[in-house]
Amino acid sequence: MNLSFRQLQAFREVMRTGSVSDAARILGRTQPAVSALIANLETELGINLFRRQRGKMAPTPEAQYFLGETEAILDRLALSTRTMREIGALAKGRLNIACMPAAASLLMPQLLGEFLQDKPEVRASLMMRASPVIEEWVASQQYDIGLGETPRPSAAIETVDFQMECVCAIPAGDPLAELEAVEARHLSGKPMAALQEGHPNLIATLRAFEAQKARFEHRFELRTFHPALTLVEKGLCYCVCDPITAAGYVNMRPEPRPVVFRPFRPGVALEVSIMQPAHRPTSALADEFVKLLRSALNSVNDRFW
Repeated sequence: MNLSFRQLQAFREVMRTGSVSDAARILGRTQPAVSALIANLETELGINLFRRQRGKMAPTPEAQYFLGETEAILDRLALSTRTMREIGALAKGRLNIACMPAAASLLMPQLLGEFLQDKPEVRASLMMRASPVIEEWVASQQYDIGLGETPRPSAAIETVDFQMECVCAIPAGDPLAELEAVEARHLSGKPMAALQEGHPNLIATLRAFEAQKARFEHRFELRTFHPALTLVEKGLCYCVCDPITAAGYVNMRPEPRPVVFRPFRPGVALEVSIMQPAHRPTSALADEFVKLLRSALNSVNDRFW
């Protein structure tokens, strides 16, 4: 059986109007064309759908039953067509994002809010995880987009890589806030908030202090930089933090802010990557969000330097 969309349309309009000529006018087709569509439909189904009575089409009981099926099919097709057009116009769909803690609390929700402002039918999942978990989720195609520390090369992941330069968080009003850039020697012996032992950021920060023979006073050991900024606000410490956390803080806090940020030298880099599955085509929605994310990360890098 090979029913066509036009056959079903013609049948529905004849049922609604009771006339081939009226159905032809509504469909923008000729009367013989509509008659042929109905005849072919009856042949395909192997039943008579109408009795011809004095120029009118009298539907059979079988036609009454088939009308419900036809309307359901055409309604589903119309809904599917509308949905796919909305997806193509980025108005419908779903984004599944896995994100490192530095961006998950502030920057990524800010970007999602901006991106989805005019897309009420788009759903989103934003999960905060450590970078190795993000790699695993993206490689196994569980998530469309990942943002984390740059992974080792993998055939299962495509990446766009960024080198983010860390900045120094300083209490507003502190003498160091008057400097254009803060060096490790300026922080020698001063209380610092930093990540836990063994973290690449802490290792790089310690190297920067060693390069200037400065003493690193690790007063607060933390898993992320967000609580560190609260401690800096209280004047309890300083912090060499990633610029993603700093940018999220600046975006959320009106001026005058209790924490200011300055470039830090010698440079401490955080290498991060946007990750996507290598073996699954990305949706247009995901592609557009990745463009926004790339632009935001480039802007973050430029913001404090």
